[in-house]
Amino acid sequence: MHKLGIVGGASWNSTALYYEHINRGVAQRLGGLHSARLVIESLDCEDDYAAFHRCGDWAGGEKVILDTVARLVAAGAEGVILTSNTMHKHYDAVAAAATVPVLHIGEVAASRIAADGRRTVALLGTRVTMTEPHVRQHFDSRNVTLAPIEESWITEVDRIIYEELAAGRVVRDSQRKLKTLITELGKKRVEAIVLGCTELVLAVDPRANVLPVYDTTAIHARAAVDWMLAEKEEARAAA
Repeated sequence: MHKLGIVGGASWNSTALYYEHINRGVAQRLGGLHSARLVIESLDCEDDYAAFHRCGDWAGGEKVILDTVARLVAAGAEGVILTSNTMHKHYDAVAAAATVPVLHIGEVAASRIAADGRRTVALLGTRVTMTEPHVRQHFDSRNVTLAPIEESWITEVDRIIYEELAAGRVVRDSQRKLKTLITELGKKRVEAIVLGCTELVLAVDPRANVLPVYDTTAIHARAAVDWMLAEKEEARAAA
């Protein structure tokens, strides 16, 4: 089994979801007492991550992530994931500097959605993820159209993420607002919703909405398990 390095802490709530998804995936695939071989460095979201966003110092935030990935690799990580869609703004720099594979959340999510035959979807996440290309381009390259989101909704979803979900707070009124947004998007012939923020699943139940909902956290974690176990499962099959 490959050892996976996880850049966590943006926020710790999403990192906990990844830890559970990955370990459950390994246990289900291998059985017995198997669990995932992981190296985790969890950032202080306030000082190491969000502070750079607030002042627009993307270069400073990128350096934190690059240094973190280097330490994970030095600790034995054979591959790395970033547990935040927004953090993937720095993916190209991370992938260029890292000496190990880095699994992109947008690539695996877009591949899954395209394989399911979805052609028009709505991407929800932070303002950065909804408006910049680091995740969106992977849908564009697979001919999956991203429906436009009104500016007022972009602002509100971004607020819910940073003021509530990243702090572990699930507010009932915000859950209702997100459900209203999804219903409105359904009326515009959107085929599915993509939760392009790793905490959004805390407030949006993928099983209880008018549209299919894709949770990028779960998809990314599943891809990580596939990568971790590929050689082990091939060896088992050949034995």
